[in-house]
Amino acid sequence: MIEKRLGYREIALFFFPLLLNVQLMSISHTIINGALARLDNYVTALAGFSVAIVVHIFISSPSYQNPTISLTLIRGKKSLIGVMTFIGLVAVYTTVLMLILVATPVGDFFFLKILGTPAEVVVETKKALAIMMVLPLFTGLRSLSQGLLIKARRTGLVSFATGVRVVALLGYLSIGQLWFSGAQLGAFALASCVITESLVITWLAWKTHTPFKKNVEEKNIAQIIRYALPLAFSSFLQQTIPLLISSIVGRLSDGPLALAAFGLIQGFLFLLAGPMRNLQQAYLTLVKTERDYRTLLKFSVTIAGTLGILLILTAGPLNNLVVGKILGADPEIRLYLRFSLGACALFPIFYGGTSLLRGWFAGADQTIKLSRATIAKCCFLAIVWWPLVNFQLPVSGIAIAVGLLVSAEILEATYLYFMRQHQPLEVRQLAPF
Repeated sequence: MIEKRLGYREIALFFFPLLLNVQLMSISHTIINGALARLDNYVTALAGFSVAIVVHIFISSPSYQNPTISLTLIRGKKSLIGVMTFIGLVAVYTTVLMLILVATPVGDFFFLKILGTPAEVVVETKKALAIMMVLPLFTGLRSLSQGLLIKARRTGLVSFATGVRVVALLGYLSIGQLWFSGAQLGAFALASCVITESLVITWLAWKTHTPFKKNVEEKNIAQIIRYALPLAFSSFLQQTIPLLISSIVGRLSDGPLALAAFGLIQGFLFLLAGPMRNLQQAYLTLVKTERDYRTLLKFSVTIAGTLGILLILTAGPLNNLVVGKILGADPEIRLYLRFSLGACALFPIFYGGTSLLRGWFAGADQTIKLSRATIAKCCFLAIVWWPLVNFQLPVSGIAIAVGLLVSAEILEATYLYFMRQHQPLEVRQLAPF
């Protein structure tokens, strides 16, 4: 029997709805940034919301591998209960940590001393995080449902739920202005639309997921935790990258402006580079042979190049239209981040390569090696932290932030590539096919 080859059409039908999903998610962040950029205290509001998002992503990061965990491990009711248990534990941990940062002196020490966030920005950040505490349970439910839909190759439904989120966001921003202002307005709108999305996608997954098979081999809770913990830890470390970068630029002479610009650039990267992370799920779902892998690799290079060109256009000829008129950013901040945004064109290429390699290691049941790669990135930033803070370079804070972000991604992609090359030949050829 001749095995069917993976074609570009099959990849596109699977990948582009997920690409649209990421675009819609980042559009929601961009809409919020645009609304905050129009406020009178836009620098403080943007900086406060930016730090709140970075911290929220950092604390919630162990849950960001939940779709992969659901996709690879759920085969029946036993493994479903095990994965749900793990997701619930992560949600409780996230909520408790956020509560500590908002309601205890630990938060002041963390923001002021560790991150070096300006005091006026800390006030806005804590107000925003107080609202975001409601999110962990709902985002855990959403990621579980996303994994079930991806496994069933119903990726279009994932995008549909996110589309509902964006439409709802416009209404929540309008309503929120009656009670909230500054970064807290952005947090209210974000939390409300994410909860709406989570409820919609959970209903869709319940109705359309692949039927569970009986008498199939399943991992128990202990095995699920052993598989998932390295992925969660790796995801946690991944989010120390923007946190460490924020702690560096927040201490520079142009700290508040650099933090605000970094928040805007992260929104653009989420929009124009974020889709590359879905290559991990595409690899785990679609790749069955070495030929399939090469086809997916060529597809990913094409997509990464296209997204990089879009970043260059946004930084260059479309800068005034997109960053100025659409986002409503002040000319000062628009020109300040222009060249740094263009330098981000390299990011999608290496981010895509990292995602493919992560798919290989996750499918080969070698999740512990993913943690080591992320540790290498964190060590790199920890090493350069002291000299960058103490020896002020004659460049803008946002240029330093983008340089560190791109360099860290190149380091991880290179590290994972060489770790895979050092695997025995039979493992490289067979896993995870």
